[in-house]
Amino acid sequence: MKKTSTTATAQNDTRNFAPLFGGGELKMKSTAKAVTPFGGMVSFFAWLGAIGYGARITAAMPFSYQSPNAIPLQHTLTAFLSSVLVGASRFAHAGWLRHDKALHAMLGIDRFPGEDAIRGFFHQFTQARIEAFWRPLWVWLLGLLEEPAGGFTLDMDSTIFNREGSQQGAAKGYNPRRPGRKSHHPLLAVLAEAPFVLHAWLRSGNTSAGRGVVAFLSEALALLPRGWKPRCVRADSGFFDKALLGFLEERALPYIVVARLTTEVKRRLHGISHWQEIDGGAYAAACFHARLSGWDQDRRFVVVRERVREEKAAVGRKLIDVPGYTFRVWVTNRTQDALEIWRDYNPRATVEQRIEEIKNDLNADGFCTKAFFATEAAFLAVLFAYNLLALYQAQVTKACGYRKPSTLRAAVFVGGAILGRCGRQTLLRFSQAWGGLQKHNPLIVAALLSQKPIAPLLPRSPNPHSSWQTFASGGCST
Repeated sequence: MKKTSTTATAQNDTRNFAPLFGGGELKMKSTAKAVTPFGGMVSFFAWLGAIGYGARITAAMPFSYQSPNAIPLQHTLTAFLSSVLVGASRFAHAGWLRHDKALHAMLGIDRFPGEDAIRGFFHQFTQARIEAFWRPLWVWLLGLLEEPAGGFTLDMDSTIFNREGSQQGAAKGYNPRRPGRKSHHPLLAVLAEAPFVLHAWLRSGNTSAGRGVVAFLSEALALLPRGWKPRCVRADSGFFDKALLGFLEERALPYIVVARLTTEVKRRLHGISHWQEIDGGAYAAACFHARLSGWDQDRRFVVVRERVREEKAAVGRKLIDVPGYTFRVWVTNRTQDALEIWRDYNPRATVEQRIEEIKNDLNADGFCTKAFFATEAAFLAVLFAYNLLALYQAQVTKACGYRKPSTLRAAVFVGGAILGRCGRQTLLRFSQAWGGLQKHNPLIVAALLSQKPIAPLLPRSPNPHSSWQTFASGGCST
């Protein structure tokens, strides 16, 4: 026999509220129905099912729990990824979704792990387990992606994760925003023609930008599907190293790397007598060949000189004894003229945008534990979520163009829905105020289409006939 509520209980479950503006009152009351603010995640979950996500991560899992009561590991990882996608920035924020029964129903899981279970999952990772689990998943995702006709451009860069405390690998190093504070110093390789992170290492904070880059790049290239070859490898002056240049030349990989303005390079700049003027002399370009100290061969350098103007901020390095100009210098094994090299390097700025999205939109620097490899595993999980979003957008929401994760979250994933029943059938009702099922139906249909491979969403390069002013912002030799 169903027990009825007492008068006191009924009174405690109702309250009047005066709206901030306007007159009247608003009555507030609890509901037993499961409500989610993330009903729009349904198309993303449908897409994960269509690409075989569950079977892939289950098969790749390098360890297991012995307890029969343990939450399945694939559920724990998916719970973490879901928390990241809806805006979590710490492990503690996973609790946002622990009581979201409607979202649990979309995932098809009965028990949603809490903060401790998610931390415990990542603490199971060692370096060997990271290699055994994450690398095959990257190969799988790359297999879903269509290579552009000219190949992908590979951009390398590093970033700073500020740390508080005494986590493994957190050390004092280059940290322009918080000098003298501990940090980690991740290294990333990003595909320029798609918002996709090809490879990443978490490194100690006192590691230089280019340290270990040859081994890192070897691992990155090994992830590419058979027959894929980078169109070009681009990097800033932190990677200006003869070992890297020799490796790229040995592999016959075209490259453009920003040169450091060493004393020897500056001396060669002073010796340039022929400049090709551009845009009425505001810019000028030139080339020279040089064998720097410790090198075993000559290499080609490309130089762009910009006249300093009051109406425009000039980008590049100033030479004290050449007033009125800034200089940008690249070393390359490509044979195109200087203008083409300049044009092709400048879109590399997108790698910085990708890193900012990973840090600001998905909070990759917020999931830190005492153990280094647990932190690296969580970092890779965030990058995995980022790559999944890139592929999801390229297949499901491509008509809207690429949107960074926070914009996609607001435009698609956020939407009220209520879990209920209709007879014996579980029912999820989408709020009409958020677009209703009509908004999400086309996305679910697109998510369930068998579409392999998935064409990348971003264009590769600007119009070659655009004004040179368009390309004047990149290629700093700092």
